[in-house]
Amino acid sequence: MTTTNISAVPGQNPFVLDNQEGYLRWQEQKLRSYPESADQLIIEIKDPRALSRAEKQKMSELCQKTNMAIYQSKVEDADKEVPRLLGGQMGLTHLDPNMLADDDGITSLELMPAKHERGYIPYSDRRLLWHTDGYYNDFSHKIEAMLLHCVRPAQTGGENSLLDHEMAYLLLREQNPMHIEALMDPDAMIIPANLEAGEGDRPARSGPVFSANEQGLLSMRYTARTRSITWKDNPATKTAVKALTDILDSDCRYIFHHRLAAGQGIICNNVLHSRTRFENGDSTATQRLIYRARYYDRISGVAQN
Repeated sequence: MTTTNISAVPGQNPFVLDNQEGYLRWQEQKLRSYPESADQLIIEIKDPRALSRAEKQKMSELCQKTNMAIYQSKVEDADKEVPRLLGGQMGLTHLDPNMLADDDGITSLELMPAKHERGYIPYSDRRLLWHTDGYYNDFSHKIEAMLLHCVRPAQTGGENSLLDHEMAYLLLREQNPMHIEALMDPDAMIIPANLEAGEGDRPARSGPVFSANEQGLLSMRYTARTRSITWKDNPATKTAVKALTDILDSDCRYIFHHRLAAGQGIICNNVLHSRTRFENGDSTATQRLIYRARYYDRISGVAQN
């Protein structure tokens, strides 16, 4: 798959509403040969710690097209160097040291009742609603990419749903460009303060849902959790959020579903994702363990050698 990232061409930012011509060119290219199932996102790799040039090229090109790829390997070691080395080979080196990450910046997602009881759903077996990672970060520490590496799946459940945020933008803009205008408002969403003692106070923050940088690359910040966000109180924002919710709750053909197996992982430019409830078994082999890495970098262009 060979792609030209038109959104990175200066002066041709398709995400600016008054650039209809550039948007239509980008839209046509985006929809051309877009994958139809999660199976088309899967790339077989021999060792995520040492990708071949061909493997890097495939992963890079797929991420240019869909902002995500699912890699499949036989490396099932409980070793956080696996996601770290893989990310580094794809140009992801600036980890987000979020307050619940492990000391090395990579988070071990598994059942942790103490964290769950404090409201942190990723450490429970409950479903995770639609979100992008780090939606509560300040704009100067925006999460641009994310990697989930599966060491062990649960006995049942734990399926991820995935939606390319560029496709979410496209679908909303096709419905009504005013949805995009509302969701690009700098005050569209407000994240309440986190003042939990001992975890580093985080002030309330406001920001847009969609934003595009100088190179014309689109980012998204979103959560469906009502306790984690307050929306701007006007009709345009409420209508746009409802339209987005309707897409995420639908059987949209661009929403992919995949349950990670041991040795598999998702590498993405922080696309929208969710997770179903899961149930662990009695043995360690059936107790879910996922390594999560969040980055300030973005997978854009051909992977580094």
